[in-house]
Amino acid sequence: MIDKLALRAQLRAERDAFAIEASEAILAPEAFVDRLAAGATVATYVAIGSEADPTQLAAAAAEKGCALALPFVVDRAAPIRFLAWRMGEPLVDGPFGLRQPRAESPEMAPDVILTPLVGFDARLNRLGQGAAHYDRAFARYPDAWRVGVAWAMQEVPAIPSDIWDVPLHAVITEKGMTWHAGR
Repeated sequence: MIDKLALRAQLRAERDAFAIEASEAILAPEAFVDRLAAGATVATYVAIGSEADPTQLAAAAAEKGCALALPFVVDRAAPIRFLAWRMGEPLVDGPFGLRQPRAESPEMAPDVILTPLVGFDARLNRLGQGAAHYDRAFARYPDAWRVGVAWAMQEVPAIPSDIWDVPLHAVITEKGMTWHAGR
């Protein structure tokens, strides 16, 4: 089996090439919207480069009455925090090219975590950027619904997983949503 570092590099290159031609948006599937409840907190993210853009998912959550939060990153070692944000509010520059809320924004405990992906497999294992920020967030919020957002072409036959890796509950792509009802 290919190692994570090599797979991550391969998938980033393929995602970058795909995104140049991509014209489809990631829309909010009915099954996703049906899982949302007014008053819930949905942690989303601002896409960087060729990452799949979750804007339509965040808009659907806000329309359903959910509060939104964005990740706030200090550095590679510190855990991410999810800070309150409303669509259209200004963001500040963060590390790694991130756009994030100001540090003084209130911290929120997410009920749903939308996470960017480098890759995923049919078992809903995910390959992230490699800093384990989202793995640590999943451990901190074990009851949150973990939803990956990706391009369908990012699916691979198998993602190598370590003991600390936490699988997703669902993945949403431009082709729709795949999920495991038992998760």
